[in-house]
Amino acid sequence: MDNDIEIVGRILNGDKQAFAQIIDKYKGRVFALLRRMLGHSPDTQDIAQEVFIKAYNHLNEYTPGHSFSAWLYRIAANRCIDELRKRKRRPDITGFDAEFMQGETPETAYLEKERRQALEQRIMELDQSQRAVFVMRYVQHLSYQEIAERLSVPISTVQMRLYRARQKLRESMSNSGVEGEFIYEVRQS
Repeated sequence: MDNDIEIVGRILNGDKQAFAQIIDKYKGRVFALLRRMLGHSPDTQDIAQEVFIKAYNHLNEYTPGHSFSAWLYRIAANRCIDELRKRKRRPDITGFDAEFMQGETPETAYLEKERRQALEQRIMELDQSQRAVFVMRYVQHLSYQEIAERLSVPISTVQMRLYRARQKLRESMSNSGVEGEFIYEVRQS
């Protein structure tokens, strides 16, 4: 964090080239967040650029002492929410690609793929705030504290959104007759 504050200070003092260090450090994480929330989209690259442009243009609003990454992720999350509102549709979440184990039969591979697709569809049916928390927790494996910082909400809000997301997924998957390890993972978390 100290390094981020130092870089931000250099940028605000006129070293515009220093922003490249911020981009290099966070581009992978921002892009991953966008893909998790928006799914595969040809616009993801453009939206990532918009996030960094907005961060650069509003850098003077960043408060040193607070987590720079949380501030940047909040900009990215807000941009995702805006994009989803604009689209007014439910895109495909793609972070759950099937990884097949050796010795797996074509039939079990197909069933596994079907379960994953059903889970992805149910995740995309969650409201935006629940989906964001769910993806950050179970795909990006962030702690409640990290999620709270990135979304600028209290930990109790993160816990409640996650609880409701798991509950909706559990009900939705059970009602559709799709059972398996994914429900177990959601129930155990």
